[in-house]
Amino acid sequence: MTVLDARALNRATLARQLLLDRSDLPVLDAVAHLCGLQAQEPQEPFPGLWSRLRAFDPAELSDLLTGRRVVRTHLMRRTVHLVTAADVVAWRSRHDAMLRQRVLGVYRRELAGIDPGELEAAGREIMADGEPRSMPDLARAVADRRPGTQPRPLGEMLVAALLATVQVPPRGLWRTTGGARYALVSSWLGRDIDPPSPDASDPVGQTLVRRYLAAFGPAASADLRAWCGLAGLPAAVSALREELVAVRDERGRELLDLPDAPRPDPGTPAPVRFLPAFDNAILGYHDRSRIIDDAHRHLSVAGARVVLVDGKVAATWTVEAGTVLVTPLRPFSRSDRTGVAEEGRALASFLSGDESDRVRIAAG
Repeated sequence: MTVLDARALNRATLARQLLLDRSDLPVLDAVAHLCGLQAQEPQEPFPGLWSRLRAFDPAELSDLLTGRRVVRTHLMRRTVHLVTAADVVAWRSRHDAMLRQRVLGVYRRELAGIDPGELEAAGREIMADGEPRSMPDLARAVADRRPGTQPRPLGEMLVAALLATVQVPPRGLWRTTGGARYALVSSWLGRDIDPPSPDASDPVGQTLVRRYLAAFGPAASADLRAWCGLAGLPAAVSALREELVAVRDERGRELLDLPDAPRPDPGTPAPVRFLPAFDNAILGYHDRSRIIDDAHRHLSVAGARVVLVDGKVAATWTVEAGTVLVTPLRPFSRSDRTGVAEEGRALASFLSGDESDRVRIAAG
């Protein structure tokens, strides 16, 4: 069986994540290809797409949100993702059980004795008028019918699990702030989510496996599980075995892949890329060593924005007064500093609307 070293896996990841070469894909197609972008920080998808697409116009993403072609919703791993309307309709019911279990993992004691069916019905009744509501408003309305119950756990269970909801604009629009207000998918999109499939081969799971490998592969079942939060999708993987190829990493793990997906030569040069907080290029794996060293793994869950140099996380970045500030995690060579400075200036210009191209790289 073919063995792929860490550098080969890194280049495959960069290619699939549109980070090896910027893509000419339309914004909607890019969001679909990436299986969505993690988006609990509302502005982060914008630099995420800027780093992946040529001539990215942030107004296009805002228009897709207001035009209801992409949505912000709790989905993979119970985190807020920016996904296409088509994907939330197709995928949401497959995530239902996981979403409920993850909310209960936090609030099991507070929700003890609550009938999920009754809670869902109460939430639907309140949301039936189609008016978006904040989670606290919805939670208080439901809690009023259940004296003694804390609103927060009820709200979390409703908007993240029992009800298929989306966060409506202006939240998530370019350079716009706004609290999270929720609407039912059915009222916002004018269509219900697809019902669960009775097919034991898990056709929705098969789609998730194919789409995941196209954007993240080659990958192990543990990586797939870490990305979506579902339990490895064993029936789907089994049904797809004959159409997938298997390779191994240097640790001997079996990695699955699509036969015709790009696996660039490990010597392919990788340009500097600035990634936003919680980017799925890092979080979409159980074994993240292909793109971030274990010594820096904590940064990927702490919300740090990171800089890729030669394909690996080599610095963090922030913005202060229009200046992109870069803090190296290791010494930079002269060419490293030149590449980071050039890409940092372009990022500063993008974020500031061409009002600043300042970048400062700390000593490293």
